[in-house]
Amino acid sequence: MTNSIHILYEDNHLLAINKLAGVLVQGDSTGDVPLVELGKDYIKQKYGKPGAVFLGVVHRLDRPVSGVVVFARTSKALARMNELFREKETRKTYWALVQTRPAQPAGTLIHWLVKDEQKNKTTAYERSHTSGLKSELSYRLIASKGGFHLLEVNPVTGRPHQIRVQLASMGCPIAGDVKYGSDQALPGASIGLHAHSLAFIHPVQKKSLLIQAPLPDAKWWHPFRDM
Repeated sequence: MTNSIHILYEDNHLLAINKLAGVLVQGDSTGDVPLVELGKDYIKQKYGKPGAVFLGVVHRLDRPVSGVVVFARTSKALARMNELFREKETRKTYWALVQTRPAQPAGTLIHWLVKDEQKNKTTAYERSHTSGLKSELSYRLIASKGGFHLLEVNPVTGRPHQIRVQLASMGCPIAGDVKYGSDQALPGASIGLHAHSLAFIHPVQKKSLLIQAPLPDAKWWHPFRDM
């Protein structure tokens, strides 16, 4: 199964993988093999490690989303990466395919998001909500090709389904995301959202890192693969 993972970056402290759409980052009730277990298997086989392999989950992507996922190979790296995410000292860049061109080519969206855990769905409110979490992102239109509009999105906060529900709230649901208003699903349990890059200061080596993930080899991404 390790042949199915694409390693983007690797050292003694971190492992970054380009997650395929449809793959879980961490296990759930479905029993499907998650990315963290594939990563452990990769390390175990490559380095011939006996016994259990440590690989800490730093952050997650929704199952239908592809792109950069970083894991920690040591408990020290995990603690420090958790702090970087908590203190918003990472820069996350996503590419989103939408079928409706946004009214403005660039902008900032601020909503208060409330997640229904039972339905696994988030609702966005434009004004402060008692149980809502303030959520912010910026976006800009990069290109329009093949009936799709490509947006670059930089979330300031990291809420569940944040990009999906905030783009849908401005009338631009992500392609294939029927949960949030797209009129047609995409094959392979995927949506048109890709974690394109993640930038941060290495938690141990203290060097600047920019980890980028190539776009998936799916036909709806093909017009944008040379960008």
